[in-house]
Amino acid sequence: MILNNFLKRFLTSLALLLLVLLILNYDIILVYCLILLSVVSVLEFLKIINKILRNKIFIAISSFLFISYIFLFSVMFFILNNFIQLKFILFVILLGCVASDLGGYIFGKIFKGPRLTKISPNKTYSGAIGSLVCTIVLMHIFFSYFISLNNFQVIIIGLVTSIFCQLGDLFFSYLKRKAKIKDTGNFFPGHGGVLDRIDGILLGLPIGFITLNIIY
Repeated sequence: MILNNFLKRFLTSLALLLLVLLILNYDIILVYCLILLSVVSVLEFLKIINKILRNKIFIAISSFLFISYIFLFSVMFFILNNFIQLKFILFVILLGCVASDLGGYIFGKIFKGPRLTKISPNKTYSGAIGSLVCTIVLMHIFFSYFISLNNFQVIIIGLVTSIFCQLGDLFFSYLKRKAKIKDTGNFFPGHGGVLDRIDGILLGLPIGFITLNIIY
């Protein structure tokens, strides 16, 4: 069961990374994918928020804030992708987000231990540590050799990226728990919705990128 779930996560992550590689090299694919993923993620969010909130004003405000964030996220990703070095940095931070997700799952299943929070029963302290370790190791491999970051800088960027990936994951886990649903959708059959796959990336990628620019 554990191996099967890991394989699902790995294959989904691999497919997304291959898609990202295509996106980073072909602007037209990037535009279409950003539009598609943005629209689907917004629809998934609206479905969730309508299950949680009853006040139309709060629903409207929440929807506006999320749509604005998704719009800014997509626009900034497109703009930054037009610069060669920034394109590489974006890809590495994306890899770090994937490593955070897979590392958390593997460490959590192997070492188990106490739960991290009631929001998401499957999240454990060992999983959280695994997320941090895997993100830092992966970023060290790329950043230390290709853009000459020192160990301290890599550790800081890896920690910040992984922490915000986990916060993004926990935030949407909280929303799903409140809405009493398992997945945000079924965009990826057997793997859940778009938000199930990019929840950590939505926070981890921009914050990780900002952190790198602050300390580098």
